[in-house]
Amino acid sequence: MSKIAIKLENISKQYRIGSLQARYRTLRDTITEAVKSPFRKAASLLRGEAYGAADLTQIIWALRDVSAEIKHGEAVGIIGRNGAGKTTLLKILSRITEPTSGYGIIYGRVGSLLEVGTGFHPELTGRDNIYLNGAILGMKKAEISRKFDEMVDFSGVEEFIDTPIKHYSSGMYMRLAFAVAAHLEPEILLVDEVLAVGDASFQKKCLNKMSDVASQGRTVVLVSHNMEAILGLCSRAIWLNGGKKEEDGPSQDIVKKYLSSYVERGAWRTPIAERTDRGGSGLIRFVNFRLQDEKGNPLDFVSTGETVDFVFSYIGKEEKLFNVTSWFWIRDNFGRELLYFGSRATGQDFGVIPSRGELICRIPRFPLPPGKYTIDLKADVNNVRGDRMNDVAIFEVAPGDFFKTGRPVKGIGLFLCDHSWRFSENIK
Repeated sequence: MSKIAIKLENISKQYRIGSLQARYRTLRDTITEAVKSPFRKAASLLRGEAYGAADLTQIIWALRDVSAEIKHGEAVGIIGRNGAGKTTLLKILSRITEPTSGYGIIYGRVGSLLEVGTGFHPELTGRDNIYLNGAILGMKKAEISRKFDEMVDFSGVEEFIDTPIKHYSSGMYMRLAFAVAAHLEPEILLVDEVLAVGDASFQKKCLNKMSDVASQGRTVVLVSHNMEAILGLCSRAIWLNGGKKEEDGPSQDIVKKYLSSYVERGAWRTPIAERTDRGGSGLIRFVNFRLQDEKGNPLDFVSTGETVDFVFSYIGKEEKLFNVTSWFWIRDNFGRELLYFGSRATGQDFGVIPSRGELICRIPRFPLPPGKYTIDLKADVNNVRGDRMNDVAIFEVAPGDFFKTGRPVKGIGLFLCDHSWRFSENIK
């Protein structure tokens, strides 16, 4: 067998976007149009235009000259923003759609899970759909019967297996669909956003199953916005941007570049007071953010282990604001929520505050290692959401003397934590 599982050569996919459909027409509209039509046709021909041609003049390229080779046994993640062409690429690999130009070659049996419940019949029971979907994916009846109990156990819908799936939730659909696709034992498994539906335990099951598939020397291609899943499962990542291949390489490097690019063009570049992508009633609005040390001096960055104040300036709608609660989260470059700070958690909500001022959160011995981080922020007034924003700001953490030893610590892992060592001669 070839060492190459998938070969893509200058794959491009073009779509034409038509105009809006005409409104519902009455009988009078139809008669009027029939009378006017000959005259319009004549006028169009005199102008040299093709009368009646479809108004499909707008062209978009979902993919443009994408080339790549994926070897047997590789686990590859495909990442990118919405509309980058990720799902289109998987549909071409699954032969659901044809490329406009270029070609793709697949060596091996393919199993794909692109949309929830694809190939399922709503009137049939879960049991019947396992046999139906398995047959569509190329499994023989004996093979389906042999793996049936394992599929049902994996899906976790045993109680409803003889219930028509039109009564299933989207999560139950996904469980059953993934169970069938994963037990197909394909040489190549194509998965699109399987982690978008389902609870945490199911997502862990999916990751473990895909990890098992990859460890058995089979090929996995995973499209996901979950960067932790990409990093945990895939040794390699392909970053699509606007239909083109932006980067291709080790997943750790590519994910960092992708998330850094997202941060660099993030909403935080717009001054907080001018931001329109915010939620809430407007009872309170944040208008500025800054960092300062414990003496009130402004800081350009945070040093690991130093005391820092996060200062949020606000404006209220009323002369006085009652029962104000504020929260903010710190995220890392992978979009993970690392730290949570809330006035309610510390029992320090604000009973009455003026309509203008600053909410200040002091963090002693800041515990995060060097890197760039972003902030999400929200506040309530009298239990009503006043303001909510994501990517409020980006700030940098520099190496600092966290352990007060005179040696700045760069840090390994997500956090730094106080600890101590001691020696004992006793062996237990």
